[in-house]
Amino acid sequence: MSGKRVLIIDDEKNMRHMLQVMLDKAGYVSEAAADGIEGLSLMEKQDFDFILCDLKMPKMDGMAFLEKARAKYPGKTIIMMSAYGTFDTALEAMKIGAYDYISKPFKADEVLLTLKKVEERERLKEENLRLQDRLKKIEQRYSFGNIVARSEAMANVFDLVNKVADHKTTVLITGDSGTGKELIAKAIHSSGPRASIPMVSINCGGIPENLLESELFGYKKGAFTDAVKDKPGLFEQADKGTIFLDEIGELPLSLQVKLLRVLQEEEITPLGAIKSRKIDVRVIAATAKDLKREVEKGGFREDLFYRIDVMTIHLPPLRERRGDIPLLIGYFIDIFNKKLNKDVEGLSSEAMPILMGYSWPGNIRELENVLERSILLAKGRWITPSDLPFSINSDQAFPASVDPEHTLSIKKATSHLEHNLIQKALELTGGNRSKASKILEISRPILISKIKKYNL
Repeated sequence: MSGKRVLIIDDEKNMRHMLQVMLDKAGYVSEAAADGIEGLSLMEKQDFDFILCDLKMPKMDGMAFLEKARAKYPGKTIIMMSAYGTFDTALEAMKIGAYDYISKPFKADEVLLTLKKVEERERLKEENLRLQDRLKKIEQRYSFGNIVARSEAMANVFDLVNKVADHKTTVLITGDSGTGKELIAKAIHSSGPRASIPMVSINCGGIPENLLESELFGYKKGAFTDAVKDKPGLFEQADKGTIFLDEIGELPLSLQVKLLRVLQEEEITPLGAIKSRKIDVRVIAATAKDLKREVEKGGFREDLFYRIDVMTIHLPPLRERRGDIPLLIGYFIDIFNKKLNKDVEGLSSEAMPILMGYSWPGNIRELENVLERSILLAKGRWITPSDLPFSINSDQAFPASVDPEHTLSIKKATSHLEHNLIQKALELTGGNRSKASKILEISRPILISKIKKYNL
C-alpha cells in the first residue's frame, strides 16, 4: 500500500469520484477540489505528495493553477489532465513545471502507472540525497578544503586539526617539503572562530634577515633612512586572527628572542617605537627541519622550541601514504583539465604502477607538477608512460631492489617492486595477512591472491 496523499482537481464531479475510488483502491489517500482556487486552498491546509489537475476548468484553469502552485510550492509534483489539450499545450505545461501530462479519456492503469513512475523518481531522489549526505560525511572525514586523503595517517591528522581548530593553542606542523603544511595551517584557521579574518603567512627563510624584523613587527616613521611613514608588521595585521610562520627553523637567532617575547607577553614593539602594544594572534608554525636536533646544534633556541611545540601535527611523506596517490591523481586531473582545457580521464594501466612505485622525494608538490606536465603532453584521453617525466620513467626511478641492467620492462619492474613490498610487509607482521594488508593499504583478499601469484 502506497499511503501517498494525492489531490485531484477537476470540475467534473464524476471524474473526481472515479479517480478517488480508483486511487483509494490502489492504496493512495485522496482529496478532491472542483477548480484551481479550491485546490490551492486545500494545499494550504494539507500536505500532498502528488497533484492530478485538469487543464480546462472555471474560475481558475489548470495552467493558471500550475503557475501559482509552482511559485508557492516549488517542490510539488503536478500531473496535468485534459481532453482538450494538444501536444503544444502539453509542452507548455511541462515547460512551466508539470511533471507529466495525461490525455482524456484515459485508462485506470495509465494514471496508476504515471503515479508509480513519480513514486520511483521520488525514491531515487531521496536515495540520491542520502548518498550525497554519506559522501559529504566521508569528505568531511577525509578532506579539509583542498586537502584530499583517505589514508589512516591523514585521518589522524584531520582528527588533530578538528581538536585544535577552536582553541588558541600554538601549533607546530612538521613534515618534509611539499607535504602540504600550509594547507593544514589554513584548515586549522578556517575551521576555527578566527576564520572571518584572513590568515597572514610569511616564509621565514624567504626574506633577508635585515628586512625580516620590520616585516614581522613593523616600524615607526624615521626608524631608518627609508622609513618615511609608519608601517604595521604582519603580527599587527594578524591581530584577532592567525599568523602562519612557515619554515620557522630558518628564523635567525636574533629574531628568535623577539618572537619568544611576542609569544610570552602577547605584545609587539615596532622598530623605532618606544612603547609596545598588545596583540591577540594565534600562531601556527611549520618546519621541514628537526628542531630538536637544531636545538642540540645551537641553531634554534630551546625556550622558543618548547613555546611553539605545544601541539605538534606531523605530516607523513607521500611514500608513507601511497593509498592517497590515486585520490590525489584524480583531484589534480580535474584541476588541470579545467586549467589546460583538456579532457584526460586518467592514467593508463601501465602508467599508474609507475606513479605508485615512485618514491616521491618532492611529495605532493612533485606529484602536482608531474600531473600538470603529463596532462599537457597527453595526446589522448589517458596518460601513458611516454607522457611522464624521464626522472620518473627512467631506471633511476626504480627502487634499489630492481636492477635496471636486468630489466627495462616497466611491467617486470612493477611486479618486482610489488613482490618485495608484500614480502617486507609479511616479514614485519610475522606473516599476519590482515596486518600486512593494512600496511600495504590493499584488501586482504587482494593480498592473498598476490601471495599466491608470487608464491610467497
